[in-house]
Amino acid sequence: MKLSRKRALALVGVAVTSALALAGCSGFGGGSGGDAATGSLTFTTWASKAEQDSFTKLIKQFESEHKGATIKLNVVPYEQMFSNIDAQLSSGAAPDVFRVDYGNLGVYSSQDQLLDLSSYFTKSEIAQFQPAMWQAVSYDGKPYGVPHQTDVSALLVNKDMLKQAGIDPSSLPKTQADAWTWDQFAAVAAKLRAALPADKYPFVYNWQQAGAARWLSWLFQADGKLIGADGKTPEIDSAAGTKALDFTKSFFQKNWVPPTSSVKSATYADSLFSEGTAAMGFLGSFLVPDMASLAKFDWTAIPMPKDARGATDLGGNALVATKATKNPKLAAEFLKFMVQADSMSTFCAATNELPTRTDLSGDKVKYDIRPDVMPVFVDQASTIEPSDVKQVTSPAMAAINTALQDQLDAAFIGGQSTKDTLTKLSDAVKEATK
Repeated sequence: MKLSRKRALALVGVAVTSALALAGCSGFGGGSGGDAATGSLTFTTWASKAEQDSFTKLIKQFESEHKGATIKLNVVPYEQMFSNIDAQLSSGAAPDVFRVDYGNLGVYSSQDQLLDLSSYFTKSEIAQFQPAMWQAVSYDGKPYGVPHQTDVSALLVNKDMLKQAGIDPSSLPKTQADAWTWDQFAAVAAKLRAALPADKYPFVYNWQQAGAARWLSWLFQADGKLIGADGKTPEIDSAAGTKALDFTKSFFQKNWVPPTSSVKSATYADSLFSEGTAAMGFLGSFLVPDMASLAKFDWTAIPMPKDARGATDLGGNALVATKATKNPKLAAEFLKFMVQADSMSTFCAATNELPTRTDLSGDKVKYDIRPDVMPVFVDQASTIEPSDVKQVTSPAMAAINTALQDQLDAAFIGGQSTKDTLTKLSDAVKEATK
């Protein structure tokens, strides 16, 4: 869910009580001196069944290891999550801890709503996280949450449809080292288009609705930028921006993707892939369990294509504590517990989400569903660079995402020129970052 610019501005006026003084931190394996934190916390999140079960399991473990501490879990529908949080922040009744996607986190951290965790993490503890993911929870150099997990897109392929087009599945790339270039990907798409019936398509991309920002993966692959290092100057109207937009416009011009799969489509990419309408689908790892049950064909996952570099979208969520929590020490200990290695491994294994810790890279997490394809997603996550994260977690990203929906749809479906599209997106960045 993306926040509107109006909502982001509204948060500026939210009044909250000053946080209690920060106490000493505890390490990932337990207390590091001083009295153990006790008391109660409220934790609000949305969750799938697997996520809720995992949260419940880990909360029980935390309570057993922290005598005198209790965590009340409150699960709400995703559609209500942030409107509820905003109202609770405004009234002074916000939960102690809540879950937030990386794209929305910047709105809260930039408006002084969250507990600064700087005093609770040592440099060595910070080094245990992937640099890009630590950047995702930071604002002005300070951490305002913990990177609980991430989710990235890779390319799922229907082996049966590829075979019918004369493409040998055994020749598919498996790692970033042998990922298709844009030209190689285009050659495969052209071969599929020539072989498939008119109502089937080479691939489908997952940029529908709030996912419009996933288009930025192509921009980053072309070594382009959306916003400059100052967080305000638009840099999308560039040679890289032109290349990325021209290439993605060609998906529709060449009939490589379903014409109804543009950014404003109400039909999502996973449905078009699982029903066999598209031979390949750009999908997130969190959808692997759904594909395992819905796709009645032989499929696998391969890396996304790359141009000047590899790149993918930043999905997933952070856990944060509100600045006004009455028990900051316990909140910090709970956040640290949730991202220690065994806790993160347990959660990710059950949910097909990806770890953010360097010591859980590769095949360290033993996934419950389709463990054979998950290394591709883990490898794909390594293409996210801190500079990418800084852009997509900008407080202005909510408003920019709305502009992406409008302007990309105009380019893909409405025939708007590349130059006009990039100009309008630059103007949207300027307006959103005022």
